[in-house]
Amino acid sequence: MSPRRRFWLLSVATMLGLAATLALGRWQLSRAAQKQAMQQSQEAAARLPALDNQTLLALPTLADALHRSVALRGQWIAPRTVYLENRQMQGKVGLYAITPLRLEGSATVILVQRGWLARNFLERTALAPLPTSAGIVQVRGVMAAPPARLYQFAGAETGPIRQNLDLVAFAAEIGVALAPLTVVQTDDAHDGLLRDWPAVGSGVEKHYGYAFQWFSLSVLIAALYVWFQFIRRSVRP
Repeated sequence: MSPRRRFWLLSVATMLGLAATLALGRWQLSRAAQKQAMQQSQEAAARLPALDNQTLLALPTLADALHRSVALRGQWIAPRTVYLENRQMQGKVGLYAITPLRLEGSATVILVQRGWLARNFLERTALAPLPTSAGIVQVRGVMAAPPARLYQFAGAETGPIRQNLDLVAFAAEIGVALAPLTVVQTDDAHDGLLRDWPAVGSGVEKHYGYAFQWFSLSVLIAALYVWFQFIRRSVRP
């Protein structure tokens, strides 16, 4: 291959590498900006007055209540309580207790992520008693998406202890229409559950880190090109 042809091939390859790495770096910055805006939106929603039953049900859709504080009144559907295993809180592995709550004066049923309890490592199916009032209760918390899914090898589970919970499948299982969101309970209900829920971060640091890596690679590609195509040639004896 002639030196001239090699020069142009390397130049084209360098331009393509720079275009790709710069584009990926800019994309990571745009993802960071999107997540920052989302975080600011969540924080703004959390500062709004808490929704009660009436104001929650008056929203165009319950999805509009995402990240809003709530103070709801309703009745537990205690027999339908489920426990999601392999959930961590305060550095310990245990279970999340989740119970449907039928809102007072309405047919609306919403799942409440009530809190965390330790699991029995000697007998997986053994569960500590969970105090649950049979009357009308008030639940304070934050409207949130359904619980995050963990990887599982088996198919859908139907027992009280499960790895994951699909709202659509669970609604069909218990025979009620469930709200598309859940409530993460934050008040002290004196039921022995921990409610030290992890703060939801925006994760922008990760995207800034990726952007820095891509831009650094761009600088490296440009520096190597200049060195081998110009500087090194000019200093040859």
